[in-house]
Amino acid sequence: MSAPLPPLPPLSPRLRRILELVYGVDGVVEARVWEWEAGVAVGVRPSASSSAAELLARVESQVLVVRQPGEAWTFGVLDD
Repeated sequence: MSAPLPPLPPLSPRLRRILELVYGVDGVVEARVWEWEAGVAVGVRPSASSSAAELLARVESQVLVVRQPGEAWTFGVLDD
């Protein structure tokens, strides 16, 4: 039997807040967020009853409160 994997490091407060905001948008069934020095990328999986384009627009408007000046953000739909 292999050794157990070490626990993942805790999320930063900002990353946790971004995920809370994204999951708060009706129609998001899965979300992933990547953060690096120059920007943030957000990927979402819409529910069967949601339009991907409309959902991305709502997600983008929801996270405006945590965006930093000059920071690049990209938004997309997660594939299977």
